[in-house]
Amino acid sequence: MSLYQLIAQFIRQNWRHYLGAGAMLFAVAVMTVLIPRRVGMVIDGMVAGRFDQHGLLLELSWLLVMGVAIYFLRVGWRTQLFTASYKLGMELRTQLYQRLSMQGARFFQQQRTGDLMALGTNDADAIELAAGEAALAGFDGSLTFALVIGMMLLGVDWRLAVAALLPFPFMALAFKRITQHVHDASRDSLERFSKLNDQVQETLAGVRTLRALGLEQRSAAQFAELTEQAAAASLSAQKWEAAYEPAVGLTLSSAGALTLGVGGYLVWHGEMSIGSLTSFTMYLGQLIWPMFAAGWVLSLLERGKAAWGRLEPVLTQELSIDDTGELTTAPQGVLSLKDVSFHYPGQMQAALDQVSVSIAPGQTLGIVGPTGSGKSSIIRLLLRQIEAQQGQVIWGEHALAEYRLQTLRQAVNWVAQEPFLFSASIADNIGLSNPQASREQIMQAAKLASVHDDIQRFPHAYDTLVGERGVTLSGGQKQRVAIARALLTESPLLLLDDALSAVDTQTETHILQHLNELKRDYAARSAVIVSHRLSAVLEADHIIVLREGKISEQGSHQQLLEMNGWYATQWRYQQLEASLDAA
Repeated sequence: MSLYQLIAQFIRQNWRHYLGAGAMLFAVAVMTVLIPRRVGMVIDGMVAGRFDQHGLLLELSWLLVMGVAIYFLRVGWRTQLFTASYKLGMELRTQLYQRLSMQGARFFQQQRTGDLMALGTNDADAIELAAGEAALAGFDGSLTFALVIGMMLLGVDWRLAVAALLPFPFMALAFKRITQHVHDASRDSLERFSKLNDQVQETLAGVRTLRALGLEQRSAAQFAELTEQAAAASLSAQKWEAAYEPAVGLTLSSAGALTLGVGGYLVWHGEMSIGSLTSFTMYLGQLIWPMFAAGWVLSLLERGKAAWGRLEPVLTQELSIDDTGELTTAPQGVLSLKDVSFHYPGQMQAALDQVSVSIAPGQTLGIVGPTGSGKSSIIRLLLRQIEAQQGQVIWGEHALAEYRLQTLRQAVNWVAQEPFLFSASIADNIGLSNPQASREQIMQAAKLASVHDDIQRFPHAYDTLVGERGVTLSGGQKQRVAIARALLTESPLLLLDDALSAVDTQTETHILQHLNELKRDYAARSAVIVSHRLSAVLEADHIIVLREGKISEQGSHQQLLEMNGWYATQWRYQQLEASLDAA
């Protein structure tokens, strides 16, 4: 869909606003072209002595009434127009947000956050202006131009009109050349701003790391360079947009000179009255707005086209995870991976290779293994962030793809190794999973996650603001707040993706004990615990060891120790490490 098709579709949807604005613009244009005609008649009447004082005051009163009417009509059409055009900006931002919220991890691996933010700000604003001010200014300018030219040709003198219009084809050629440069410069300006926006977002998000590594000056230099590039691109776009004005000025100056020359000749030979020449001169002055409007409209449209060229691919890009399932009932029963294989794009080795494992309701599955063995890939499969390329993931009697994504994700609570906390209070972050939860329920979840005592030590306890991404909390506190958030709902599946890595072993033991106590109250809840620390899966009903994407060992904790393989070796090493730390 092109920008023009988008605007046309929007105008059809909001035709009442545009029709009302168009009707008021038409009335403004008609009165605007009538004023010079009446002025010319008044001047000729005064020269001929046809007007007395009363008649002159009456004519001036009519001119004043039309001037006041034009003022209020202009206010009215702008109100009608901007009400509609702002609605387009809102709809585009809403569509962008909804599309982004439905995309999977693969999409965001290929996009930059700053660029996506720029699409929802600068680019949406440019399209909004194209649909609003450009559309109506184009209509207003075209209508005024047509009526003025008509009055010049039919109402005054066609010979003088033809002479005055001789420079206009040259202006059209200049506009064509300028327009192409405006489009290219506008696109470059939007892309430069996007890069600058991305630099700012990354710098603020990683400000602690920059300070720790002493990279403040380097970051400032990069920011200064991007700012200079963005300013230069914006200035280039403005320069080309400003080029419309000299083209209009030169054209109107030439038309004015021709008007005075030819008009003076006609008046000198008695073929035109002074009032008619005055009317024609006023009409020529009224062409200033249509000419400037043409440059302005072309500038807005080219900027809007450049913005739509960046925004449309994001709005129309296929979802990385299809949401074509029809089941809306919560999944129940055994959760199984059957001969599942998966390759990440660009990698030769399989992240998962023929993995098969089952989890019955109420059971806990532990997943351990070396770094890069595919542990988190199983979590992502269960969340449907990625799709198995071979095999199936089945929950109950249906494959995960048969469930609606919203239904599936409501049935799963996930705590990542690096949890995300919003810039809100601790209570709000915990209650995010269950907005109807009472303060008592939030506090109980925090106690189960062994973070209640830490929270109480803050000056404002549960009302303490955590800052952006939870910057005021330690890594262990953020993990435990996220665990409390997961425990606040009774979803049938809990996923802990190395979510205890930042807590000490004693706190880990308390949290796991609380999870076991919860299983007695909610026997149908299953859990999948991914961990590098084997003590986290000690009480799991079943443990699998992943190595290079394959299950190399599986069984209970005791069974794996008896196998004397990787698990047993790591267990002895971690126990020795713990005893040395205790000493």
